[in-house]
Amino acid sequence: MKAADRALRRAGLHPVLVPEAVKLTILRLHKKDADSERTSEDALDEAAQLFAYCMLGRDQFIDANSVSAADSAERRLEWAIVAGESLDAQLILLAHHSGLIHEEIADRIDVEKD
Repeated sequence: MKAADRALRRAGLHPVLVPEAVKLTILRLHKKDADSERTSEDALDEAAQLFAYCMLGRDQFIDANSVSAADSAERRLEWAIVAGESLDAQLILLAHHSGLIHEEIADRIDVEKD
């Protein structure tokens, strides 16, 4: 859990703003998608970056990170919307279903309703 807190902080998001259940889910998704080519910390940082982007929206994310980091997160968001099944898509859905997603980002995704 501490690793998730550190990754969220590095992404510009105070960990207290993210419920424990959401952090546990991020960790579970991260572990399930483990890749031997990246370190665990790097992969968790990437997950936290996208989640923070979804939660903060572009402008706040830029304030906490950089335009370059926001552009990277934006590309990942666009790809995940098109691709559908990926870790990034699952992180976006997690932000959406947990009610933490920024309105600007929520308006851009199409979530099927049952």
